[in-house]
Amino acid sequence: MDTKSRKDQPIAAALLSRAHEPDEANRIFTEKIQQRPLFLTPSSPPPADARAARRRAQEKKKQQRKKALKPKPLSATQRRRLGLYDVPRAGQKHALFEPLHRLWLGYVREILGSEVYTGGEGAAAKLASADFHGAGVEVVRSGCVSRVGIKGIVVKDSKFAFEIVTIKDRVKLVPKEGTVFRFEVPVPDLRKGVVEGQAGEGEEKMCNLVFEIHGEQFQFRSADRASRKFRSHFSKKL
Repeated sequence: MDTKSRKDQPIAAALLSRAHEPDEANRIFTEKIQQRPLFLTPSSPPPADARAARRRAQEKKKQQRKKALKPKPLSATQRRRLGLYDVPRAGQKHALFEPLHRLWLGYVREILGSEVYTGGEGAAAKLASADFHGAGVEVVRSGCVSRVGIKGIVVKDSKFAFEIVTIKDRVKLVPKEGTVFRFEVPVPDLRKGVVEGQAGEGEEKMCNLVFEIHGEQFQFRSADRASRKFRSHFSKKL
């Protein structure tokens, strides 16, 4: 009877019974052979839109390659470390920024409009929200006496300071806090120009619009000031 049962059992079970105990041989045969999953490839025909599916897969791969090749933008710390915000020594010349100053004069006349003559709170709010890159500036009051009298063109309008290139081709960093800056904008003089005949034919007499701003009251980036509403404040420090 025992011999007949051995003949009827599979050859794998017979070989396992020679190498292991009966219980261990039965366990290995059941888990590794009888219950082993059998993976079959589908024999059904491909779907009708197989070409479109392959095309979508290829486009997806192309997009993934583009993302992998596209470099990530530099962070603010990396830009500062590389010196992208610094003005090179060869570029610290007042004459190089004079065209930028002329562009700024046209820009500030445009944003002021008719208020360039009337002034008032409306003009002050527009000036406080303006961008001062290229503005001609002079320090008239400061908590540090050595900064008074610095005059030049603003080459960098940051959140807390102005970088100014002077006539002597030097870049000065002037903090906004505790400092009053003076700006001059030449505008046509409608009262004394052509009316009294003081200007020649084809010429137009100009006058300077002078305004002063307290740096500590607009310690914001130029991009943030464009959408910010300003109100008049009293400065206790000055």
